[in-house]
Amino acid sequence: MNKRLLTYFYIVVGLGPMLASTAWADFQTGADAYERGDYETALKEFRPLAEQGYASAQYNLGVMYDNGLGVPQDYREAAKWYRFAAEQGKVKAQSNLASMYHFGQGVLKDDVLAHKWADLAASQGGEDAVKIRDAVATSMTPQQIAVAQRLAREWKPKGK
Repeated sequence: MNKRLLTYFYIVVGLGPMLASTAWADFQTGADAYERGDYETALKEFRPLAEQGYASAQYNLGVMYDNGLGVPQDYREAAKWYRFAAEQGKVKAQSNLASMYHFGQGVLKDDVLAHKWADLAASQGGEDAVKIRDAVATSMTPQQIAVAQRLAREWKPKGK
């Protein structure tokens, strides 16, 4: 390994924990602001982290858009951020995304996708997801349920 590449490797490895702790500090600042009802600060802290792929920040942006906290209520934007977090395995985001597909909020109504996301969240202990999955299943054919279950089995988490 050449000297410059080795130096780069040590810089990246050495900075990794520091960057992670900086992101955590920014996230915590956002979480504290959110708890105080200071949604402007929360948004300022969460958005860059969400754009960098941090699932918890993505989920929190989804909640903010879903409920109109510090931003205009926008179900499409909420679904977008929930999807990013859900694709990384964030259980609450999977449950919320399932609900959005079931009710057609911000996305086209799709009970197969609703069942898939609820099934994934339920398999990871999401209590609300079990209720969502069971409610969705009542309006589905056995074939649709089988497709949703296959999609859930084949799913693999992405990203960070």
